[in-house]
Amino acid sequence: MKIIVDKFGGTSVQDEEARKKAMAHVAHAVSEGYKVAVVVSAIGRNGAPYATDSLLNLVGGEKTALNGRELDMLVSVGEVISTAVFTQMLKQNGYKATALTGPDAGFRTNNDYQNAKVIDVQTDKIMAAFEEVDIVVVAGFQGLSKEGHVTTLGRGGSDTSAALLGAALGAERCDIFTDVSGMMTGDPRLVKKARFLKEVSYEEVANMAHEGAKVIHPRAVEVAQQAHLPLRIRSTWDGVNELGTLISNRNLSISHYRTVTGVAHQVGLTQFSIATSDVTADEVFNLLAANKLSVDFININPDKIVFNLNREESRLAQKLLEAQKIEAQVVPDCAKVSIVGAGIMGTPGVTAKIVAALSKQKIQILQTTDSYTTIWVLVNGKDLVAAVNALHDTFLVKEA
Repeated sequence: MKIIVDKFGGTSVQDEEARKKAMAHVAHAVSEGYKVAVVVSAIGRNGAPYATDSLLNLVGGEKTALNGRELDMLVSVGEVISTAVFTQMLKQNGYKATALTGPDAGFRTNNDYQNAKVIDVQTDKIMAAFEEVDIVVVAGFQGLSKEGHVTTLGRGGSDTSAALLGAALGAERCDIFTDVSGMMTGDPRLVKKARFLKEVSYEEVANMAHEGAKVIHPRAVEVAQQAHLPLRIRSTWDGVNELGTLISNRNLSISHYRTVTGVAHQVGLTQFSIATSDVTADEVFNLLAANKLSVDFININPDKIVFNLNREESRLAQKLLEAQKIEAQVVPDCAKVSIVGAGIMGTPGVTAKIVAALSKQKIQILQTTDSYTTIWVLVNGKDLVAAVNALHDTFLVKEA
């Protein structure tokens, strides 16, 4: 039995026109002899009646009186509605299909409501269904807790559902359908000369996703890598023969040629600098950890520590530090810009080029750090567009 997984995000199922485009991709896979497991997100985005954020707004959003279990009970409804609606369309058009919720499809999770971790995917019901139908539509983003309650997997959870299902079913590949034609070398809304990438490695995409590229959730890439499951990022609106970007194990010839794969960015960060003359790094980080604040972009020097938090968490951090009489220099509205590429490791002069490119544009570098595939710089938010274009032009236009 040949199996593939097709995942359709909220914009791919937002209205009848979009769902017809999605159905055409599923139908093409069936015509090629595949059994298709379709994973769907909630319909549309914030403002659409059944989108996750719209459902949360019904109960007061962040000020809700509901606990995590009760919130999961609510927001899981969006994917269930989408599953039923898409299955109805398939059946009306003559396709053999059935619908399953995440719990029905065998997703078993821990009890961490709102951000549950999948511990097992029991595929017996899906495999039994494939004996009778060609298409099984599964509600993404959800599973069943050890206590027997519905759980949700956190933002981007439907991508993770699709990758986990593909791995569990031994699928030939997993196609992630969205509103873009594949991975780009930069966000085309900001980067004027962004280019399409035909093929990238798991490591490169995971790093770009972690650093702000929103085409796919990094957890889904990590799951696929562990299972050696090929992923494709495709557009619902492209033709059935347009295969988008292939994500698989590193192609050494491409990695060798391509020092940098792409430029990614995150916005809304706040930089904290704290002198360690009166407080230790341990004391600061333990205080933040005790209040469930996850710091990013950390530099520890003999005389100070520097780290970043997102805009919402920075407000709480400032109150906590003030309460402990810990003085911090704060720079709000920062942006982290990253260059990512498997060829960065061992290539001399990359950091020098970054500094030169940003200096030429008179962009102040507030902070920098690196790993073997990624180099990060922190800049003022007002410099974001200039920074991403400067780095893209330096590392990717010349390599085109």
